Amino acid sequence: MSILPSAKPLLFMLCLVASAAMAVSLDDLSNQEATSGLKAALEKGAVSAVAKLGVRDGFLNNEKVRISLPPILEQARPVLKMTGRGQQLDELVVSMNRAAEAAVPMAKPLLLNAIKSMSVADAKQILTGGDTSVTDFFRAKTSAQLSTTFLPVVKKVTDRSSLSAQYNSAMGQIARLGVGSKESTVEEYVTQRALDGLYTMIAEEEKAIRRDPLGTGSKIIGKVFGALR
Repeated sequence: MSILPSAKPLLFMLCLVASAAMAVSLDDLSNQEATSGLKAALEKGAVSAVAKLGVRDGFLNNEKVRISLPPILEQARPVLKMTGRGQQLDELVVSMNRAAEAAVPMAKPLLLNAIKSMSVADAKQILTGGDTSVTDFFRAKTSAQLSTTFLPVVKKVTDRSSLSAQYNSAMGQIARLGVGSKESTVEEYVTQRALDGLYTMIAEEEKAIRRDPLGTGSKIIGKVFGALR
């Protein structure tokens, strides 16, 4: 049976009321639901970011996180190429990105431990924070420990490059003059870029979850992050 024209406005209003009744606000969620949803979202973002980066070409073929030469070497590239060092520069770029790809899988247990230790204050900050609050949480909780964990793994790979050793030696001499930086070695530079890349990809995952929480396939993530929209 067709709906009479005069009934259509009433039907439309009933649909709006029903939709409003089904909508869930943040105040409607229990602490357990909010915490469960957050932990599920954090785990999904972290695991996905590590999976994308911790593979061959995970850094090298991703323009958002690809590690380029340290600024001083990049500036010296024209001169170095003229002296026949161009291939060494290219090999160093590959080596740096391979080092980051080798280190990132070690981040997974540390990221998951950060999720398990999430406090009520952390949860509140994430729920009421901005679009990068999940990423900010991971950076605050894991960056120092991840840096320590990544460094020896990165060094093992970058030490294979003769240019890396020469760069470290030159930067060491500069540091003795009092004009060095925290990233005075190739391994320190790559470690920081690897961390930046990891958090960049976590941020990408976070944006995707916030944009389409139901698309994650998780009811609790959909419910919690849907309430934030």
